[in-house]
Amino acid sequence: MSKLYEKYKTLKSENASKLYLFRSGIFYIFLDEDAIKMSKLLNLKLTKLNETVSKCGFPVKNIDKYLNLIKINNYEIDIIDSINAPSCSSQDYLFYDNAKQFIKELSNIDYYNLSVSEAFALENITAKAKNLVKYF
Repeated sequence: MSKLYEKYKTLKSENASKLYLFRSGIFYIFLDEDAIKMSKLLNLKLTKLNETVSKCGFPVKNIDKYLNLIKINNYEIDIIDSINAPSCSSQDYLFYDNAKQFIKELSNIDYYNLSVSEAFALENITAKAKNLVKYF
């Protein structure tokens, strides 16, 4: 049994009604019963993780689209970024993911050598910071 599936089974034993979405490389995937349910709802191709376990998924870049569809259909979902990471709600996950990207972007700015156009582009960073507030 894979570590990913073991984590899925552990989480399902704690809360069987919740759906669990795992990040696996450049994809998010659902496993087993969650995969069967979500493949129908989201029109995703159902494949096999192994001989007995089904999976379906979508590219990381499409997370907002699919989370909106899941939310519209009133499913409770947690996202697991890695096998060793704890699960977190989709809203918390999106906040942390956006915050990480924001911090990375801030750390790449060379404030001492900004051109005028780059300085004015910092307004975009202010807008992104305000966008993070929507998660609270």
